[in-house]
Amino acid sequence: MSNQPTLLKRRNFIKAASASLLFTSLPTFGIEFFANEKPKKVALIGTGWYGTSDLLRLIQVANVEVVSLCDVDTNQLNTAAQLVSERQKNKKKPKLYTDYRTMLESNSLDIVLIGTPDHWHALTCIEALKSGAHVYVQKPISVDVMEGEAMVAAARKYNKVVQVGTQRKSTPHLVAAKKQIIDTGMLGTIGHVDMSCYYHMRANGNPPEQEVPNFFDYEMWTGPAPMRPYDGLPHKRWWRTFREYGNGITGDMCVHMLDTVRWMLDLGWPKRISSEGGIFVQKDGKSNISDTQSAVFEYEDHNCNWQHRTWGNPDDTDYPWAFKIYGEKGVLKGDVMKAEFIPVDGSDSIRFDVVYEKEKYPEDLTEKDIELHAAPATRRHMIDFLNAIQNNTTPVADIENGHISTASCILANLSMDLKRPLIYDPQSRTVLSDPEATALLQRDYRGQWKHPHPDTV
Repeated sequence: MSNQPTLLKRRNFIKAASASLLFTSLPTFGIEFFANEKPKKVALIGTGWYGTSDLLRLIQVANVEVVSLCDVDTNQLNTAAQLVSERQKNKKKPKLYTDYRTMLESNSLDIVLIGTPDHWHALTCIEALKSGAHVYVQKPISVDVMEGEAMVAAARKYNKVVQVGTQRKSTPHLVAAKKQIIDTGMLGTIGHVDMSCYYHMRANGNPPEQEVPNFFDYEMWTGPAPMRPYDGLPHKRWWRTFREYGNGITGDMCVHMLDTVRWMLDLGWPKRISSEGGIFVQKDGKSNISDTQSAVFEYEDHNCNWQHRTWGNPDDTDYPWAFKIYGEKGVLKGDVMKAEFIPVDGSDSIRFDVVYEKEKYPEDLTEKDIELHAAPATRRHMIDFLNAIQNNTTPVADIENGHISTASCILANLSMDLKRPLIYDPQSRTVLSDPEATALLQRDYRGQWKHPHPDTV
């Protein structure tokens, strides 16, 4: 197999899709971390689709023992326990918990994975850090800006590694594209970035209110978030359609693309953020997240523009969820399946394709709901996480960078709500010259739950 990306004529682009795998830029792979040590003790909080998938990828690359699982859905919890017992080396079933606090108090853990809905990320992450564990937390890291500030402060205070599940930074074809196109200056001067998502992923249902099933603790699932009338299992992706629990499509999908662009171009906090949008088409369901939204993340020499629609046709059918980095010498397009550099002078394009590892990990092929294209990226993301633990270094998706990407998307939503641009100052933790927006950086918690603060974690 070639060690170089394939040069492709634009007219042959699609036909040559399988011709370009670049391995020269990939990290060393196949090492079983901690092979000569006692297995690292691992727990998972949130045993749904993505949390369990993350855990199984970790099992594939490291000498770990999954000692405990936590979820408020006992059916989901038992299913995950059975799967883990089949996959981990000792074939033991983990201990099962429905309250993460009890689990953390009852076990000495080295690593905690967090795969809960977004409104639980902050509290579980901070408590896991306090217990002495390193943490792998899914994106977006928080539902408000001050949660994210507290998570960064906790990671630094307790001197633990926190890797955020923005695994595009570990996606082989995107790593290769960054190395060969961005880092070599093939784009020339970069003047603009477009990011978009046109997936029809906004739920539009109107399920009736109903009784909470006995296997599901809805009170604990809701936790610090506002309590909605129960109308079906919310953790079966229904929660993503409500701003009570997350940050909509911008928080869910833009965070990936913005984070990728920031990594590729070495960008920090945006200078200013503005956004417009709302529910313009899909008005019949209970969902309260925007179905149409644009946002502008301003930097010194260019803007990063976001657009999503959960209806209609995509702007570019080849790249329905993607980023496009425009330079004077060409454009780099990228998504989860491919990347393409198209020179402005009409010369050959350069294509980078997704890497699969079906032969190396045949169990991937029978795993329910697995994203086969993402599995190699997640494994590499886990390896980077483990490297950071082993060497006491900063991982590629460190919590601070996860916070910048997450908070920027949250601020975009606030800008849309307030109908004005916002300038966030991370030093003062305020929106400059905007007390109303500053007050919205920390939302109220329900009941007895206490909102974390960076000064008191």
